[in-house]
Amino acid sequence: MTASFLNYTESKSSAIKQAILGKFINEGTDSIAEISREIGVSIPTITKLVGELIEDGLIEEVGKLGTTGGRRPSIYGLNPSAGYIVGVEIRLHHISIAITNFKGEIIDFQEDIAYTLENSEESFRAFCTFLKNLVDKTGIDRTKVLAYGFNLSGRVNNETGYCFSYFIGEDRPVSQVFKEELGAWVFVENDSRAMTYGEYICGIGNNEKNMLFLNVSWGLGMGMIIDGKLSYGKSGFSGEIGHFPMLDNNHICQCGKTGCLETGASGSAAHRIVMQKLSEGRASILSETLKKNGHISIDDIIRAVNEEDVLAIEVIEEIGRTLGRAIAGLINLFNPELVVIGGKISEAKDYLMLPIKSAVQKHSLNMINKDTTLKFSKLGKKCGPIGACMLSRSKMLGLL
Repeated sequence: MTASFLNYTESKSSAIKQAILGKFINEGTDSIAEISREIGVSIPTITKLVGELIEDGLIEEVGKLGTTGGRRPSIYGLNPSAGYIVGVEIRLHHISIAITNFKGEIIDFQEDIAYTLENSEESFRAFCTFLKNLVDKTGIDRTKVLAYGFNLSGRVNNETGYCFSYFIGEDRPVSQVFKEELGAWVFVENDSRAMTYGEYICGIGNNEKNMLFLNVSWGLGMGMIIDGKLSYGKSGFSGEIGHFPMLDNNHICQCGKTGCLETGASGSAAHRIVMQKLSEGRASILSETLKKNGHISIDDIIRAVNEEDVLAIEVIEEIGRTLGRAIAGLINLFNPELVVIGGKISEAKDYLMLPIKSAVQKHSLNMINKDTTLKFSKLGKKCGPIGACMLSRSKMLGLL
């Protein structure tokens, strides 16, 4: 199979092919008659274009539709063997990687692999070699990898390929280095937005047309599905809820300003509050952790919560109340069907969700919040890498 299908022109038939592929991505399988009805194109035209997509190797016949009589129509879906997609989530000292087939089924997932990516072109090239070795160890044919998706924290311009957390030069977007080294399609994306898309396509999102995803990790980010489309804003920087100037405090955010929501509703906020309370002499099992290791991590705080440590629970509840007030405002503003909570802090589960719900009830309009469901991420730690895969597939096909 060649990569010619990735070079659709602005023709009517290409647009219909994209619509067919998008339907299979969102709904799985269908018959030609149903595709024709939903897309609004004649059955002969759909039959012709489905045949071309089969020749391209992108879709296949997957069986027959059960009927009460007469000839059973064929049903079609994405061809899993069309190729592979690799999704990589890059964090400060670790990466996680997912590999899916073209249908979106997970072939391999590895989490928390120790790696520190430095802010230089040489480091990015070395990372590509490291990544290629990881892919080779899975046993898949790397020549059949269609695309690589990379999730990076902070401000990422997915169109130009620049990431301002890893800025290696005015004329060298990080995506360009990846393309040169990997020899395939490359897409870079903000981590929260990729997580949003992963949850939307493969997780709890269930293709809700209006969904917000909050990534509550060391920082606080958000992705938005508005009217069934991933929202980017003009420059690709939408969703910076962590820097909403909501709090009346003097804590300096990582952006250099004070009063940002992130300073009161994030993993870094939880860490700061815990350290402050320990310095005041509060009793906690985290005191022994600090004494033993010389530091406390977000994982340590979550473990303490799950062991019913009173101080850790108090801190997470405080984070939940602050986050809940912000979510109340988002519900009033967007009227979403679903708000999904993900990221490391979401592992505190009910200790986080209960104060969130209480604050939402208190601060949002009842007429609006009754339409919104609050849920935790279904994909959990897989959310980011799977989202990178799903985003890369959709962008490669011109669907985003």
